[in-house]
Amino acid sequence: QASQEELKAAYRRLCMLYHPDKHRDPELKIQAERLFNLVHQAYEVLSDPQTRAIYDIYGRRGLEMEGWEVVERRRTPAEIREEFERLQREREERRLQQRTNPKGTISVGIDATDLFDRYDEEYEDVPGSSFPQIEINKMHISQSIEAPLTATDTAILSGNLSTQNGNGGGSINIALRRVTSAKGWGELEFGAGDLQGPLFGLKIFRNLTPRCFITTNCALQFSSRGVRPGLTTVLARNLDKNTMGYLQWRWGIQSAMNTSIVRDTKTSHFTMALQLGIPHSFMMVSYQHKFQDEDQTRVKGSLKAGFFGTIVEYGAERRISRHSILGATVSVGVPQGVSLKIKLNRASQTYFFPVHLTDQLLPSAVFYATVGPLVIYFAMHRLIIKPYLRAQKERELEKQRESTASDILQKKQEAEAAVRLMQESVRRIIEAEEARMGLIVVNAWYGKFVNDNSRKNEKVKVIDVTVPLQCLVKDSKLILTEASKAGLPGFYDPCVGEEKSLKVLYQFRGVLHQVMSADNEALRIPKQSHRIDADG
Repeated sequence: QASQEELKAAYRRLCMLYHPDKHRDPELKIQAERLFNLVHQAYEVLSDPQTRAIYDIYGRRGLEMEGWEVVERRRTPAEIREEFERLQREREERRLQQRTNPKGTISVGIDATDLFDRYDEEYEDVPGSSFPQIEINKMHISQSIEAPLTATDTAILSGNLSTQNGNGGGSINIALRRVTSAKGWGELEFGAGDLQGPLFGLKIFRNLTPRCFITTNCALQFSSRGVRPGLTTVLARNLDKNTMGYLQWRWGIQSAMNTSIVRDTKTSHFTMALQLGIPHSFMMVSYQHKFQDEDQTRVKGSLKAGFFGTIVEYGAERRISRHSILGATVSVGVPQGVSLKIKLNRASQTYFFPVHLTDQLLPSAVFYATVGPLVIYFAMHRLIIKPYLRAQKERELEKQRESTASDILQKKQEAEAAVRLMQESVRRIIEAEEARMGLIVVNAWYGKFVNDNSRKNEKVKVIDVTVPLQCLVKDSKLILTEASKAGLPGFYDPCVGEEKSLKVLYQFRGVLHQVMSADNEALRIPKQSHRIDADG
């Protein structure tokens, strides 16, 4: 948000500090010349409205993007953002042929009813009957990949295999999707399987208004019994910023009409649905609360009641690594019984394990389905997941340090050179501040501080930034904006990838003050709240 006048004042100040003619020592003169050129390059970028807008939005990578030379000079920041995104799209299109979007699901159904519904009298004479029989009774595997053909055409290949109690089958489908305009797209689908005959389908999506769209799916399924047509139409509308309303009509096999309202906010997700159909009619309400923590923890509950009975579900999910989310849901229903559903999302792959515990409503089954996953999760998190993530973070930090070692070394040399060049200016600033009993930086450190006893084994990594911080004092004031302090003159990053802070001990009007500020936190001194109590 700096004005052009503020930029010019900062530019003049740094030019006076780093101008080669102000330093007689040959080594300092060479260092001053290098830093003076860097300051000049920075001012050239920031003094031009177009390049400044690019840098403010995208940083150095935006300035390095090819194609800016054809952009009209009189562009607003919003127009420059659009132009940047267009150039990015063009670059991505060149890689289009090499990209796919694989998605897959593996579902393994487990029958564990023998844990709670045992028939002991039938197994008395059977060897090994004292142990509950847990078996896999069904399995489903599906996979799909996308192959972009052009900027508007995409081929999608998918297949699935299913088996249940020894019987199974599979199918394979290929779809061709074309984006016809910014308002819609169409898709043709062809499929075949060993249990059913050929399938031909057509799917159309269209934005009717900026807040309303419609999707229609027509299908013809050929089998030994003849041709079975099907039609599904969904009309959706934005009711407000966070709420969508849906109307669905399905004709053919299991015809039904369904209406639902979905509200999704930053902290919650709510769904209410009503369906009238053959063979199932039901009403469903579900709610999910999103905690604003780094693990993206969510708890959810739902109630579903219809001609098939009543089902209550509750559960939670949590991110266990950068690309993995683990969730568990307990399902209690009449006449369905009690089930535990475990789901793991890993990137674009989903692993689903429904465990059927009992056909009856047994309190013991509900208790173990609820408590068991919690105990197992916290034990695994403490003994396996947390140590693994800690080791992974250390490996990534080490890799980052190795990749940036040469750059950090250069920044360190530039910072040390800047500090040597600042000595004379800092001496004059201190003399002026002492004369008015103003702001004098006694000591300042920047880097990683360890104050928590639980982290006492970690190494402190800080650098002395007393001189460069004093050099930034003007009229007994020091103002730092919301940005990483590693970019300040005379600073560098002493611990790449780790949390950093700035600790300052300063004197104002003869009284000592102290403050600690986070790396990206704005800082203004002096302040009365920083004053050190003499009695303490």
